[in-house]
Formats: sequence, structure tokens, C-alpha cells
Amino acid sequence: MRNSSRSEVDAFIVMDVMERARQAEAEGRHVIHMEVGQPGTPAPAGARARLAAALDEQSLGYTVSLGLPELRQGIADLYDDWYGVDLNPDRVVVTGGSSAGFILAFTALFDAGAKVGVTEPGYPSYRQILKALDLLPVGIPTHVADRHVPKFQGRELDGLILASPANPTGTMLQASDLKAVIETCQARDISFISDEIYHGVHYEERAVSALEVSDDLYVINSFSKYFSMTGWRLGWMVVPEAHIRRVERLAQNMFICAPHAAQVAALGALEARDETEAMRETYAQNRRLMLDGLPTAGFTKIAPPDGAFYIYADVSDITDDSLGFAQEILDSAGVAVTPGLDFDPVRGHRTLRFSYAGATDDIAEGLSRLKRFMESRS
Repeated sequence: MRNSSRSEVDAFIVMDVMERARQAEAEGRHVIHMEVGQPGTPAPAGARARLAAALDEQSLGYTVSLGLPELRQGIADLYDDWYGVDLNPDRVVVTGGSSAGFILAFTALFDAGAKVGVTEPGYPSYRQILKALDLLPVGIPTHVADRHVPKFQGRELDGLILASPANPTGTMLQASDLKAVIETCQARDISFISDEIYHGVHYEERAVSALEVSDDLYVINSFSKYFSMTGWRLGWMVVPEAHIRRVERLAQNMFICAPHAAQVAALGALEARDETEAMRETYAQNRRLMLDGLPTAGFTKIAPPDGAFYIYADVSDITDDSLGFAQEILDSAGVAVTPGLDFDPVRGHRTLRFSYAGATDDIAEGLSRLKRFMESRS
């Protein structure tokens, strides 16, 4: 049977690491998961209670393609609460996770062959989804010294996608930097997509939403991280008013609607802010453990993250094979970590990403294992 060239995408390495960790666990080993950005807590109790009640009262069939009106209004209210942005709920599009949002955004904004800027390091699926849609990802290297603010003035681009807080670095753009990037894009007719999936997970200053700067852009977010609902596969987009019907037509045909059950649970999650703020405090505690423990274990080239729940470590003094090194750590220490090649195909062979989204006891145990492992190598 024939294959499409569009399907020749790279593996999502973190998912491969998860599978190898699962195999180790199936063999009876205990693995500490620092590879995946998945909160160690379940969905908020309010979300689960809301869905439990609905299961006895509703059929939970199709919803309208843009999402439950009550949920779209709730998300719009969140923007007022977090950022002071008065958002028309008609502009909110509920999606099957942020991944569906990326597909809708890229399809709505770009024709085949368009060049879309992606930061390196950055979320790997941007590149692969773009490739699968016959679009051309253009890598934009960013640097610790610049707090990973992208510099792209000399590049010919049709679009740019940017995350703040960023995966894998945890860095956030200051309001002035974000404003400068958006203004540069608009001056050059570059469609700007703001990935805000880690908003709410911050440690000092909050993240700035692109909607505080302009309405002429796309914003993508999700219930996966701050609301601890990864497996529920529910996200949302905010699009300009002129694009609502365009995105709705695409959503109708590509996805019909986001999962009704997850949408009901999300209504409960929006009302469970005491729980979600307690989760953020756990991440803050885990972050402190990591910033103290990783250097003690021998990973000294790290930078404190502003948000999200990752530390991106330069391990060039230890290895130039992050893929093999991550496998060695899993095999010898029972700790799953992600090689930097997932995030940066050029420089990632010298970096690792450590996630601290899990339970605090697991983070402490993982750091102890890493310390023993590194001592055994010296």
C-alpha cells in the first residue's frame, strides 16, 4: 500500500520514553516519571463530581462544534479573572485538547508550503503537525542568555507559534518582549499563534496573555496542565471574530465536537480554583527540590524556570548523546527523563528535560536515584 510523504514525521520521543518506562514497570521495576509533563494529581474533585452527576442525567451526545455555550462563557470569564480581558465568548472554540487546536489553527491560517516559525528548543509536535499538513517548519534557535526570546527579523515567515511559559525551558516572555514579537509579526503580515497551555503554572509573576496585546491573533490553551486534565483531551482556542465561522466549518468536518463528557467535567474544573491553586503550590515545592537537588546530583547547568514544570539542563559536560544517556538513566536508575533531541534537533543531543509535575515524594526519590547514579559513573 502506498504511503504519503506527509506521514514521514519524527517520533514524539517523550512518548517513546513513556513506553519504555511502561515496559520496565510491566517487568516489575519501579520507575520515577520525570519524562512527561503530566500532573501527578487527578482532575479536580469538582470536575469529577460534575461529570458523575451528568452521567445519570444526560445522554452526553454530540455538542455543537464550537463547544458547550456555558463552557465557552466560563472560559471567557477566566480571561477577565486572570488578565482583565473582556472576551466575547463567541470567539472561544472548545477543542479536543490543544493538539486539535494546533491542527485547526494551522489549517485555518496557512496554505500548503507556508513557512511557520517554531522555536528551538520548543514543543516537538509543532514541527511534526506542520509537516503532516504540508507546511514548512522553520527552526528559530533561542538562547538562555536571551531568556529564549526569539529573534526572527531576518526570516521570511508566514506564521509564528510561540509558547510562554515555554516547553521545555519554563521561561516566560515579559510583557514588553511579547508585545515586540506580536508587533513585528503584524508589521510583516506574519500570523501569530500564542500557545498558552502552561498559563496558571507560574512561580512569581503571572504569564501575560497575547490577548492583552492584540485581538488579531490566535491563542491556544488546554485543561491539561493547570487544571490537571491531561487524559480528558480538552482544550480551547480564541480566534479573531472574523475567523469564527472559518474555524467552525473546519471543526465540524474534522472533529464534529470535543468530547461532551470532558466538557462537562471542565465546567466543574473552572469552579475548583482552590484545588488547582493547591496543585500549583505542589509544583512550586517540587521546583525548589529540583533546583537544589539537580546540582547536587551533578546536573549543574540549569536555569530556574519562571513557569510550567520543567527544567532544561545542559549536559554537554557529561554527554553528547542525550538519547543514549536518557536510556542509561532509565535502565540504571529507574528514572525516566526526556532527551533534548525531542525539543531541539540541532542542539538537543547535549540537553535533557526533567519534569517535576509528579508527586513531591516521587520527585525527592527521583533526585536521590539520580544522585546515586551519577556517583556510580564517576
